[in-house]
Amino acid sequence: MDDGIFVGGGGAAYTEKQWLSLKYANRHGLIAGATGTGKTVTLQILAEEFSAAGVPVFLSDVKGDLSGLAAAGSQTVKLHTPFTERAEKIGFKDYAYSAFPVTFWDLFGVQGHPVRTTVAEMGPLLISRLLDLSEAQEGILNIAFRLADEDGLALLDLKDLQALLVWVGESREELSLRYGNISVQSVGAIQRRLLVLENQGAAQLFGEPALELADLMRIGADGRGQINILAADTLMDSPRLYATFLLWLLSELFEELPEVGDPDKPKLVFFFDEAHLLFDDAPKALVDKVEQVARLIRSKGVGVYFVTQNPDDIPEDILGQLGNRVQHALRAFTARDRKALRMASETYRENPAFDTEAAIREVGVGEAVTSMLEKKGVPGVVQRTLIRPPSSQLGPLDATMREALITASDLGGKYTTTVDRVSAYEMLKERAAKAALEAEKAEAQQEDMEVAEREYSAGRRYSGTRVGRSTSQPTRRARSRKAKDEGFGEAMGRMVMKELSGTTGRRIVRGILGSLFKAR
Repeated sequence: MDDGIFVGGGGAAYTEKQWLSLKYANRHGLIAGATGTGKTVTLQILAEEFSAAGVPVFLSDVKGDLSGLAAAGSQTVKLHTPFTERAEKIGFKDYAYSAFPVTFWDLFGVQGHPVRTTVAEMGPLLISRLLDLSEAQEGILNIAFRLADEDGLALLDLKDLQALLVWVGESREELSLRYGNISVQSVGAIQRRLLVLENQGAAQLFGEPALELADLMRIGADGRGQINILAADTLMDSPRLYATFLLWLLSELFEELPEVGDPDKPKLVFFFDEAHLLFDDAPKALVDKVEQVARLIRSKGVGVYFVTQNPDDIPEDILGQLGNRVQHALRAFTARDRKALRMASETYRENPAFDTEAAIREVGVGEAVTSMLEKKGVPGVVQRTLIRPPSSQLGPLDATMREALITASDLGGKYTTTVDRVSAYEMLKERAAKAALEAEKAEAQQEDMEVAEREYSAGRRYSGTRVGRSTSQPTRRARSRKAKDEGFGEAMGRMVMKELSGTTGRRIVRGILGSLFKAR
């Protein structure tokens, strides 16, 4: 089948070839099954086939095993015999060992090229999800993003967002009249969550240069699509960060790619491993966003394949959009497991040759129950399938070889060095510096006024004495004449100077600093 990718052999003797049509590969898919049933190998062979067909692939390597895509398989004593026998059994005559073009990525910049985005591109909804904010805290974050837009404050990295929240807290009285109540406690709670995120190393996700989507969709000179592997073994220690990043990437693809309708083959295939993390405790607004992206990104030429242990992990509205399915064995030890198994079997188009529910429970390692979209996007009849063996190395790549591939990549110079340009942090810092300078000027003027007032008072006192009387004991008439000559204005000036030299004066100076810092 020239316009499809070979998945494995089906039928009673596993001699009927099972194909995934490239024309319907952007209708999304599901790879499910219990731990140890062969999901990772299925993901590996699909990535190989898509790459060979000229389709770029993005996948996350949760266990570190998928890095072996960059190296050819070998005839080891452990694997050679069963793999060649399997290839012969399913009629895979062209089976040969081969390496594939791979680019390694890593949010932490250790096992691949750094992956970055800006705070502004991530947006308040996903950052609220990442920080697990309450509704009130999410509202404050939305206010902060709105103010950044209005004031031209670029939000690039975490320190930009932290500085902006300080500004929001300082300006809360003025802002509350316009946007609603802003409490110091809520601002402080957001800042603490950002600090935890920073301590976990996630601060490296935010900054520049930001990832360009075109670098994920490259096709080599030999016509094979690039396989982009995100190192996720360490990232899985922060599952919310992992899920939020992949959802952001999907959202960016949806926002930036043009409409292409139904192409002959996808422009990119996206594998979302450990997909249940995306939906665990997710608010309805987030689930709605995932459903929208899954429904509409098909027309952008992007196929999304969710990889999870149980189909029950995926919300029903999203599960209904996954047309291409590879279901490995499910274990039914509890009542909930049996219910999930029954529901999973009911989503397939029945095959009179066997009982689907029993087949899902009984298939062995490397086997699966499959259903692929056929002509006009109609689901195919469910088949028991023996998955084809991988051509690339089974298991992780040697660390030395991995480092050599990263060093040789032409993307290294583009993303390795962090760029820190003028943004919200620097702009707010400059405002604070100007406010401090104005405060110093105000204090200097206050001191000059105090000195002038003292000199003026001393001069008036000595010039008003009479002969024969002590200068330190002015007469009652002299005091009365002095008060009369001084007048209302001078008396008021003396009172103002007294206030400026006291607590009220210091409060006014602080007010000058605060108002200048709040000014746009």
